[in-house]
Amino acid sequence: MSKRTSEAARARIAAQREALRKQEQRKRITMIVTIAVIVVIAAAFTVWSVRQGASEEATGSVAPISVEKDGTVVMAKAGVTKPVVDVFEDFQCPACKQFEETSGSTLKNLAAEGKAKVVYHPITIFTEDPTKSNSLRAASAARCITDGRQWLAFHDLLYKNQPSETVSGFSADELIKWGKQAGVTAPDFDSCVREQRNVAAHQQFSSQTMTAQKLQGTPTIKIDGKELDTNVAFVPSSLRDAVESAGK
Repeated sequence: MSKRTSEAARARIAAQREALRKQEQRKRITMIVTIAVIVVIAAAFTVWSVRQGASEEATGSVAPISVEKDGTVVMAKAGVTKPVVDVFEDFQCPACKQFEETSGSTLKNLAAEGKAKVVYHPITIFTEDPTKSNSLRAASAARCITDGRQWLAFHDLLYKNQPSETVSGFSADELIKWGKQAGVTAPDFDSCVREQRNVAAHQQFSSQTMTAQKLQGTPTIKIDGKELDTNVAFVPSSLRDAVESAGK
């Protein structure tokens, strides 16, 4: 091998080594950046999860509850008229269940503290079965209850036992059972549930409410008529801040 050929071979080897070095360097940089991104995303998700999951514990104290003739239910201490927190909900709506699990206790506590008048508006937003029929049965059954505390207990049991959107649920037998668990003793409760006596009234109320309130979906939470962003409604601390600020 000539001297010139030997030098050329060494140059190629050196170039290959340099290319390999740069390739490994790029891999290390990419790995470091990827790990950093993962760490940032994980940290952000952890903070978000903590905020979402930081539900208030129910104090056990409950403000007086009245069941109105139109199907709405008012929870407020005597003399408390503002701020008004309107909760437009559908018992079959998964997001409503999530809201109840996340922020339901906050609303109960605020009402018990005399810081808000909470008004529940059960409606049916679904137009296809089985979700529509499920929602109608549940809402009709809830209207069979005239005692406020029993209604609230039944309300909570409906969300706790909410069926999947793909199956027929909220059967008459289940609704009657949960009514008993909620403390309902009215002699006509069973027949009221089985006959779905309140379906027509509920459907009319739902239609009128959705039109009047210009609702796009559930849950919709309003404070003194102003709709809350979900990032506020679904974060208990933010919901509390919004309600308390409205009361000042």
